[in-house]
Amino acid sequence: MLVAEQAEPDPDFPTVAFPNPEEPGAMDLAFAQARASDPDLVIANDPDADRCAAAVKDRTQGGSWRMLRGDEVGSLLAAHLVRRGAQGTFAESIVSSSLLGRIAEKAGLPYEETLTGFKWIARVDGLRYGYEEALGYCVDPDGVRDKDGITAALLITELASELKAEGRDLLDLLDDLAVEHGLHATDQLSVRVEDLSVIADAMRRLREHPPTALAGLAVTNAEDLTEGTDKLPPTDGLRYTLDGARVIVRPSGTEPKLKCYLEVVVPVATHAPPGRPGPGHRDARDDQAGPVGGGRYLTAAVRGGVPAVPGPRRSQDSHRVTSTAIQAIPRITANGHSGRPRSFAPLSPVGRRAGSAIIAESSAANAS
Repeated sequence: MLVAEQAEPDPDFPTVAFPNPEEPGAMDLAFAQARASDPDLVIANDPDADRCAAAVKDRTQGGSWRMLRGDEVGSLLAAHLVRRGAQGTFAESIVSSSLLGRIAEKAGLPYEETLTGFKWIARVDGLRYGYEEALGYCVDPDGVRDKDGITAALLITELASELKAEGRDLLDLLDDLAVEHGLHATDQLSVRVEDLSVIADAMRRLREHPPTALAGLAVTNAEDLTEGTDKLPPTDGLRYTLDGARVIVRPSGTEPKLKCYLEVVVPVATHAPPGRPGPGHRDARDDQAGPVGGGRYLTAAVRGGVPAVPGPRRSQDSHRVTSTAIQAIPRITANGHSGRPRSFAPLSPVGRRAGSAIIAESSAANAS
């Protein structure tokens, strides 16, 4: 079933503000069609079809539709390929979820991290599957050794069909992955600037005064990627490793933005019945991290007092690290910024309040 308003090519793209399924509002017509016709899956490509977006119905949230994150689709496709007996190297960019590495390790497959961009992923020797969090997937490197939304759409549809035949869906498989490998919650913050020197100054300040802790978690390793690593060539980026979390800060290669990529990994004790907290469920007032229960993909991981909002659900620990990382942005952009992190919308109320405080604080810094 097609979205009628978007079924015919139109170079003016009159139905969206920007023709990229990642952008807010780009999927609104598709979701309206889904509410009317009740399909099993929503698929969207961007105009040149190198990206693929997928959305599912979340019955724990009243049957509302939500986009799967690029990292979620990336992990689902990897799990499906493993189940099909794929052989070869699994690869991803350093800003994508570390879950792919765990899936590959469990399957006994080679795994590589690359710099951001498919020009790097495509160079991996023996590549069988590659992806990055910005909705780009290479599922058939012998046919298309680049990100390709058409073949990715076919594969995610095949997976959804097979799961339906088993009485399951994509969220059930995400549950399985969380129980087996831990809940990997990811988010991205982007700060747009008018003066590109702001980005360079921000990176310089972070190098001169690196953070020692985020969200109460100590930074156990701080890497300046301009020096390169034993596996990566030099690039303008900073990677901070925490106990169960990771933050990468880098300038955008295509836009006047400073980007922060966040990941939190939380152990999941066991599956929980649909819609019910599982073992390890705690009130949001608890400060100590620990295992949480799974079930209908993160139902139990969203702890009491932190309601789910549009976008992926996540653990309270993810909210804490995400919110704290947002709070660091005034320091990163102390000389001013314009715009707002694009991921305010899917954050928790805590994160949105932090975002509002950032705008106010940064504006005050600009005025002074």
